[in-house]
Amino acid sequence: MSIHLFEHNQKAYEAVTEMLEKDGMAAVIHPTGTGKSMIAFKLVEEHPLNHFLWLSPSEYIYQTQVENLNMKFPNILFMSYSRLMKNEDCIETLHPDYIILDEFHRCGAREWGKSIKKLLDTYPDARRLGLSATNIRYLDNQRNMAKEIFNGKIASEMTLGEAIVREILPEPKYVIAMYSYRKELDQLKKRIQTLSNQGLVAENQKLLEQLRRALEQADGLEQVFQKHMEKKDGKYIVFCSDKEHMDEMKEQVPVWFGQVDSRPHIYTAFYNDTATDKEFAAFKKDDSGHLKLLFCIDMLNEGVHVDDVDGVVLLRPTVSPIIYLQQIGRALSAGSKKTPVIFDLVNNFDSLCCIDCLKNEMEEAFVLFPTSYGERAHFSDRFRIIDETKDSRILFRKLQANLSSAWDTYYTAARQWYQEKGNLRIPKSYVTSTGLTLGSWIQTQRRVYSGAVTGGLTEEKVRKLNEIGMIWDARDQSWNNALAELQTYFNEHGNLDIKARYETPDGFKLGRWVCNLRTKVRTKGLDQALTPEQQQQLAELGMIWDRNSEKWEDYFEAAENYYKTHGNLDVMTKYVTENGLPLGRWLSEISHQACGENQDQISLSEEQLKRLRSIGFRQEKKTDRQWNEKYMLARNYYETYGNLNIPLSYSINGVRLGRWIANVRSKRKHPASSGMVLGEERIRQLDSIGMNWK
Repeated sequence: MSIHLFEHNQKAYEAVTEMLEKDGMAAVIHPTGTGKSMIAFKLVEEHPLNHFLWLSPSEYIYQTQVENLNMKFPNILFMSYSRLMKNEDCIETLHPDYIILDEFHRCGAREWGKSIKKLLDTYPDARRLGLSATNIRYLDNQRNMAKEIFNGKIASEMTLGEAIVREILPEPKYVIAMYSYRKELDQLKKRIQTLSNQGLVAENQKLLEQLRRALEQADGLEQVFQKHMEKKDGKYIVFCSDKEHMDEMKEQVPVWFGQVDSRPHIYTAFYNDTATDKEFAAFKKDDSGHLKLLFCIDMLNEGVHVDDVDGVVLLRPTVSPIIYLQQIGRALSAGSKKTPVIFDLVNNFDSLCCIDCLKNEMEEAFVLFPTSYGERAHFSDRFRIIDETKDSRILFRKLQANLSSAWDTYYTAARQWYQEKGNLRIPKSYVTSTGLTLGSWIQTQRRVYSGAVTGGLTEEKVRKLNEIGMIWDARDQSWNNALAELQTYFNEHGNLDIKARYETPDGFKLGRWVCNLRTKVRTKGLDQALTPEQQQQLAELGMIWDRNSEKWEDYFEAAENYYKTHGNLDVMTKYVTENGLPLGRWLSEISHQACGENQDQISLSEEQLKRLRSIGFRQEKKTDRQWNEKYMLARNYYETYGNLNIPLSYSINGVRLGRWIANVRSKRKHPASSGMVLGEERIRQLDSIGMNWK
């Protein structure tokens, strides 16, 4: 079986092979649904003796692509970007002839990008091919990944609008409606209330009320779906934000779709669900006469394509043009003759990428490819946008424009803060001298950016906030604050041995934060608790994850030095090193533990015990250690004075040595009078140093 390419992909493939031969690298930028992965598989097929390293965001994407081909590729080694990042040490063992970077815009992610750079630096002679629907990371300062990874070598490029005009992808029917507006209206109301100009407040409240009435008069979703789901037994992918959102949306199925099909077949797909594979397969195979709805979270945003999809339902708000285009692309398939339906129910047209942009792309493509599309009237007739909320949208945009002027006011205040402080770490409760709730406003921008609430956060606004150090994830901000305090502590003390009760001069409970972090690492594991970047940041500061373990190493080093100096570990319990370490007490404690005593004391592993034995450590019970310590003192006395005629009152290092010698004599004479264990071995020890038993 040989891979057959569509005409547009065949031309792209020829351009790819030529560019790889000449420049050693090439990128293909084609919309979702055009079959661009087939270009890479064709390259693999025609070079069976070469070793290919194939990288993509997930193994699921790759496996689905291979299954759709029903072919085997023994010369492909697949790795996800995440797996490569976690196994950077293995990069030097890979030795690929070709490197395939699927969805290569994802290589701009901070941690994934580091491992990709290492891979490409390690194998500069390996030919590299990239596949993506877009080379621009819109929310990452407009980074051009084709330029960064492929030096701008683009073998083939096509917009979504061009693909539709050239009839590579079918023209969709685009339906605009809203499934929920009360939360959005409440958010708009709150934004209006933050305005300092009372005239603006009154004007915008009137617009808000007009918007509310217009939305209430619009058709409900049950009418929208009944009107525009012309294929009552079709397959539709429903995109949701998260598991909670998905469950909430599934509860609406009987209301929304009841007039289309009273008994629709419902499927779910998301990465953390073990049943996803079975659900996804069942959805694809379902040829019943019922409506088929696949509710999913993220996993079908990119890479995975489903044939014969009749439409998509957008329920996930997003300000990412990449995600938006990938979602609507699930309904568009090269070679399909059907007219898919796109239900935009979250007003994505007001985000960074709108349906108007797609229309503009198509208009531009029409000029370049007039013969492929026919008469201009045909264009207008075929590409249908049905706006069920037109009146509402006009009011919404007017209201957004009014509030944008307020946005600029808040932005100016945020920029002033940044110029003074060098960051945007603004407390949530902070209010400016002019009455602006700046802290709350920053929080709102984060929520809009994440899709938690709607708002007019345009690409330009995101860019402006990025320029003044915006941290979009509040958790990242908290982390950066704590990291800065750790750096300050390290600069002052030279270590991160922080006590649990320690607070910074500003009142930040740094000790408690470190304790909580250690607990999180101990319970979840380092890789689950922290990102690789966070691990590296802490490692550079010398983070102590296990204080007991860290202290154990300090004590072992002291014991090792003692052994090198004295040739033994016969250390008195009260012995303290020059650095102040109570080495004698520590050795006594671990000796007791090694003998099965004091189980709640220091944890001692077999490896640690082995290391200690190598420097003369002996496992002794408490009574045995006490005996040996006193014996050593007696031996030292003998070596100094030549006898053991020790006065009864003689003491050394807190040990009443004279009294001990007297007790030993008494024990031998009267065995039952003392609890002291005096065996033959101990008698011989004392005899060797001149013990006088009379």
